[in-house]
Amino acid sequence: MTEPYIPPSPADDSAGRRPASRTRIGRARFRAALALATTALLAGTVAGCTDDGPDERDAAAAGSGGAAGPGVTGPLCDALPSGTDPGNPAALAGQPGDVALQWIPVLTRFEAAVRAADLSAELRAPGGVTILAPTDDAFAKKFSEDNLDDLMIHRKDELRDLVRAHLVAGAHPLADLVADGSLRTLDGSTVPVSAAGAMARIGEHVQSVCVDYQVAGGRIHIVNGVLGKLPTTYDPNAGSGH
Repeated sequence: MTEPYIPPSPADDSAGRRPASRTRIGRARFRAALALATTALLAGTVAGCTDDGPDERDAAAAGSGGAAGPGVTGPLCDALPSGTDPGNPAALAGQPGDVALQWIPVLTRFEAAVRAADLSAELRAPGGVTILAPTDDAFAKKFSEDNLDDLMIHRKDELRDLVRAHLVAGAHPLADLVADGSLRTLDGSTVPVSAAGAMARIGEHVQSVCVDYQVAGGRIHIVNGVLGKLPTTYDPNAGSGH
């Protein structure tokens, strides 16, 4: 099987590669923290832990000067850029949502879906937008590689609906979503929200894992599953001989 099609980002180099400083960030930390996050979520005791120009990308890459920055929380946060790392929460705080997504290393597939669906402008809506961004692992457990390729290249209407299933009008901290008890996504779906320790359960099976990135006019909450109406096409036994 081929690797899923991911369109090159405006921040990629001419060979379609992301800058080395970004691709190396948090790889080891991500693997370690992901295991801890999964254990914590299963136990139900999670603790709090586009046409973008060069100025926007440079600002996102800049460090926070040692400041902790806006308070992101969740079991996956320790695996992500922090402190003075490029893409740390403080550096992303003034960036549009589509630019911020490019600097969070576990969101490459969702960020590629936003670009392939031509929805970057919706992440810059004047009234703000909250992004429920599935991790790369969530995409891998939802879609087969061939299916994801097909969505990215040929089935753009379905891809737009998929992305909009993760967007909520307005800038909403996680605590407000939990207090409201439900949210309405831009694809027209109403999804229940409930507390799951310090995190939130969104729908029946999706949980937040690192929340409250503050971006220009909005919020990003990273989640461990894919929302929307598309069927699961990933087969864990594919290629295993079973």
